[in-house]
Amino acid sequence: MDAPLLETTDLHAYYGRAHILHGVSLAVPRHQVVALIGRNGAGKSTTMKSIMGLIPEMTGAIRFDGRDIAGRPTHEIARAGLGYVPEERRIFTELTVAENLEVGRRPPRAGAPEWTLARLFEIFPNLAEMRHRRGDRMSGGEQQMLTIARTLMGNPACILLDEPSEGLAPVIVEEMCRAILRLKREGLSVLLSEQNLHVATLVSDRAYIIEKGEIRYGGSMADLTADAALTQQYLAV
Repeated sequence: MDAPLLETTDLHAYYGRAHILHGVSLAVPRHQVVALIGRNGAGKSTTMKSIMGLIPEMTGAIRFDGRDIAGRPTHEIARAGLGYVPEERRIFTELTVAENLEVGRRPPRAGAPEWTLARLFEIFPNLAEMRHRRGDRMSGGEQQMLTIARTLMGNPACILLDEPSEGLAPVIVEEMCRAILRLKREGLSVLLSEQNLHVATLVSDRAYIIEKGEIRYGGSMADLTADAALTQQYLAV
């Protein structure tokens, strides 16, 4: 089998004296969607921030596209081709949709899909209709779409989506799922952080369950959804 595009091994992370991640190991194969599923506070966001170099106190190995990126500055990790969409939508509210997208533009990258405004507007048609609208005049769902599209303008090979469906209306969540599946078909790899098992099931090939900073399950999404006892134990509200 080919080596994973993104892989963490024995990842530990700390906030001061608090030990948050306890040996997290996961892998994202090329051209697949992998879900990191868990309840609120389980360690999903900390895992993503650790991968992106945003948690200074961490140990363990992180490899992306064959390179060791553990301990690298965040801007170097992004330049290597790893995109990150944080849970909080950090758009430029005073800029229009088109201007926000231009801010994210980077040169094409070998081995990664190349994104243009036209291609992104195909995937996110709502953004095409409001390309001249300022960010502060958009709904939460529209801002989430814009945040993802702006990250794609950097032409990443892999993208980390942290709770993209959180707080969105069901119709917007459906559109988000369609967009994620389209991104996979275009050749993008995705690590998706989710509390919503239904959303993860719709888009993911593989899944990991994280609970109290530890991986409790790693395998196919089909096997996970077939195990009612496992989902009840770790994912039931």
